[in-house]
Amino acid sequence: MSPSQIRSAERALTAGTWAITFGAVLYSVLTVTPLMAGHSPKGWEWTAPILPLVVDAAVVIVVRMDATLARLQGDGGRWPVVLRWMTGLMTVLLNVGLSALDRDLVGVAVHAVAPLLLIVTAETSLAYRRAIGAALAAREATERAEREQREQRAEARRREERADRIERFEAAERAERERREHDARLAREQREHDASMARDMREETARREAAAREKQARQETAERAERERREHEASERERREREARTETEQREREAAEQARAELLAAGPAAERMPEERAREVAAAAAAAGLSQRVAVEMTGWSVGWIAARYKDHHARPALHSVRTTTTSEEQAS
Repeated sequence: MSPSQIRSAERALTAGTWAITFGAVLYSVLTVTPLMAGHSPKGWEWTAPILPLVVDAAVVIVVRMDATLARLQGDGGRWPVVLRWMTGLMTVLLNVGLSALDRDLVGVAVHAVAPLLLIVTAETSLAYRRAIGAALAAREATERAEREQREQRAEARRREERADRIERFEAAERAERERREHDARLAREQREHDASMARDMREETARREAAAREKQARQETAERAERERREHEASERERREREARTETEQREREAAEQARAELLAAGPAAERMPEERAREVAAAAAAAGLSQRVAVEMTGWSVGWIAARYKDHHARPALHSVRTTTTSEEQAS
């Protein structure tokens, strides 16, 4: 039976139980009220419906609480049973009381139907509810057990899958580690090979560089010796040239001094000399350190012309020095 069918059956049971309960309560009030009115003090007849209502309210409480406890699979103990049977007997006695006092057996039987039906319905409803609750509990236990079994199987499958994944992961990690170790070993061997090759190349390069340095040193030594030889030869040549030049200059100075002495020995001129002769006399006077006035007297030329010749004479040694330096540099080169 599906849960919806069970709920439908419970609703039908509840509706039928309450229909019988309210019908029995109403019938009981109508039946018991005349009895209570006949046995109430004068003036208090209006209290006749109170007792059947109180008894029937207890019946309603018992039915309602039994239904709730049955749904909760609970047990209220012996007092709910005592209340249920006590209210049931009171309802029967109150309903049949008037007929029993009149010794009407048919009336007793007729008025006992409703309370007896209420009592039996309450007990039967309780039994039904407990049976349904037990069945539902058993079904829930079965479903729970099946669910737990499914969960256990699912958990077992998950554990197996997790173990399989872990195993595959460990295998992959182991393979990756082995691959990395293999690659590292190959890389290490390659590095060692490269290092050995580099070391050999460095040694070969060092040998070549040492040989090249030795060759270069020999070349530099030879070049230095050759340069020193050339420098020595150039120095000797320059020394000889300088000595020759010194001798030549000495002879030239001596000749110039003799010529100046001859030029200056003539004394003051009576008339202006020829220009070429005057230039030589002016140059000799400037070289001898004579004043321009003396040169004017000796040549017969003007002061301005003599001053120009003195200026030319003083400028000529600087030019001669420049020419001598240039010639020396060319000879050194």
